[in-house]
Amino acid sequence: MSSTGLRGRAAVVGVAESDLGLVAEGLTHFDLIGQATARALKDAGIAKSEIDGFFCASSYLPMPTMDVAEYLGIRPRYSDSSNIGGSSFVSHLLHAAAAIEAGLCTTALIAYGSTQRSDGGRLVSPTKLLPWEDAYRPRYPVSMYALAASRHMHEYGTTREQLAEVAVAARAWAQLNPAAFTHGKGPLTVAEVLGSQMISYPLTSKDCCLVTDGGGAVIVTSAERARDLRAKPAYLLGAGEAHWHRSISQMPDLTTTAAADSGRRAFEMAGLKPADVDVVQLYDAFTINPVLFLEDLGFCAKGEGGAFVSGGRIAPGGELPVNTNGGGLAYCHPGMYGIFLIIEAVRQLRGEAGARQQPNTHVALVNGNGGVLSSQATALLGTADALG
Repeated sequence: MSSTGLRGRAAVVGVAESDLGLVAEGLTHFDLIGQATARALKDAGIAKSEIDGFFCASSYLPMPTMDVAEYLGIRPRYSDSSNIGGSSFVSHLLHAAAAIEAGLCTTALIAYGSTQRSDGGRLVSPTKLLPWEDAYRPRYPVSMYALAASRHMHEYGTTREQLAEVAVAARAWAQLNPAAFTHGKGPLTVAEVLGSQMISYPLTSKDCCLVTDGGGAVIVTSAERARDLRAKPAYLLGAGEAHWHRSISQMPDLTTTAAADSGRRAFEMAGLKPADVDVVQLYDAFTINPVLFLEDLGFCAKGEGGAFVSGGRIAPGGELPVNTNGGGLAYCHPGMYGIFLIIEAVRQLRGEAGARQQPNTHVALVNGNGGVLSSQATALLGTADALG
């Protein structure tokens, strides 16, 4: 069966976050996974004993599916601990759908938790730089993203002000999300982004994602079974994954990411195009990310991303709602952010996003990013109306 045969065959039926940010202090990453899993099971209306597929990636654990399954008290017959960085959980959506379709499991749990903020804001398992990169003493990973931003500015005339607009939009969305780390901190201005501490030119501290504690869980089952559950299903319409490099020095083109491939594959499976998408959730570890991904996913032409995100276009009330929960820049970012993209997309499709809810939302795109613009995983989720 071709990948297009997976269209609409699986659905997300449960999503939840753990406690986030300062509220999560004092808990372990196991605790956060446990919280999120219990809440996602309740959201789906299913028992823990029904979970027979488990997907997990971690910066703490070399064998996360075994460690976390032991902690949760589940005995999966199918496990997947593929780790391609922060995009892993979007990739797991596709893997879970394939496993369910193949009869390897019936109900899959995707889970993640991290106490990166409590651990001092450090990467739990820092990446060893290649010798030819280490000589330049880059600050991992921000210097790598700064290279991409600088190159985009050089080639296409993108400005620091345009990058700052991404952070301004994220903060505006966060003011509508009570769970966001920066909720209640007030709006952010372009001038404040430009005037904050320079971390790695051209990226300031406000161009960089948060460092928080937190966890998330997503439950996936067959479309047939999903129709009998109480939660409104979010059907997997299409998905794709790709990676072209691991280290930034080997990235073929600093202004083009593998989302050009993963996005194309997702749209082809779904039989959709960017104009069909109602809300977009992008892994915004740094402000350059949405600029690159919007281009590579086809929402605008290559080189036009800076202009595209300007003028409030991706902010509340704009033409294209992007990162409606506040994103990694303003909502949360506990080391790996990809699972939270899925959670927000599902809530938007269900109409459960509160003050930030977008009207008539039937198709949501999520794009996860891992490493230093290394791995990309794209998924299109939709309501029953989007199945056609």
